Amino acid sequence: MAREQDILKRSAPKRPPRLTSRRIGSHTSSAGGVQNAAERAYRLGCNTFQIFSSSPRQWAPYELGELQCAEMNRLRAGYDLKPLVIHTNYLVNLASSSETFLQKSMKAFRGEVERALALCAGYLVLHPGSFRGSDREQGLVRTAAAIAASTQGLDLAKGGLTILIENTAGAEFSLGGSFEQVAEILERLRGAVPVGACIDTCHTHAAGYDIVSEEGLYVTLQHLDATVGLNHVKVWHCNDAKAARGSKLDRHQQIGKGMIGKETFRVLLNDLRLAHAAFIAETPIEKPGDDRRNVDALKKLVAGT
Repeated sequence: MAREQDILKRSAPKRPPRLTSRRIGSHTSSAGGVQNAAERAYRLGCNTFQIFSSSPRQWAPYELGELQCAEMNRLRAGYDLKPLVIHTNYLVNLASSSETFLQKSMKAFRGEVERALALCAGYLVLHPGSFRGSDREQGLVRTAAAIAASTQGLDLAKGGLTILIENTAGAEFSLGGSFEQVAEILERLRGAVPVGACIDTCHTHAAGYDIVSEEGLYVTLQHLDATVGLNHVKVWHCNDAKAARGSKLDRHQQIGKGMIGKETFRVLLNDLRLAHAAFIAETPIEKPGDDRRNVDALKKLVAGT
């Protein structure tokens, strides 16, 4: 791990990467230790970034050491990387109708919250889950209740951590395919735990919202503001889409190379109502340098850069 850190530091740019007035970053690998993700984010030209704090597809949690957390915080401060966004393990399903699986998910989610607090993360992004075996309303109630129960005894507000409910592509049994569903979970949790929303552009498009035409994007943002509240959207996952609008298919594409196109991202990045948010690319890396190219593509869309 020490050898990899040395390599990362030697390959870091000598001058700070070109920054913008917006917080723009990428989901970044934490291979070799979470602190390495900060070095990678800096090399990609990010001023914010997202990571997994443990394996995204395994139940066994990754044990964070104090030195790793301290080094991560030191690097973030030195590189002005904020906020740190953590994405929850994909296996977690707080809407599960299986009591055994629900308890397992709650335990894993509590671990996610504890690691996020240890890393001084600003946000923890959560998919609201699948209600298979029950109905949608029961699933929404169960997700909110499980979040509240999983975080009992943990002071998220003191730690500066906010849980963000991410909208989804609206596939069968999945929660979060509409802004109303995201808003309902947030409303159920107000006063119990700090909460907000993460809006994914690919998911929004795939769920059927028009964010491509100028008028459609205007209407969609008005709808989002009326339900969730634009001020509550703390993170945008900036992903172009491979599939058609309303397809329910969650297939991410490089910025400007999919069904959404660059203009949508230009509008989002320059909308003053969204200036408080972090914009994170979760685009596929199909060839070396794709992650940097997508971060650069977003940065070039910000007015004045």
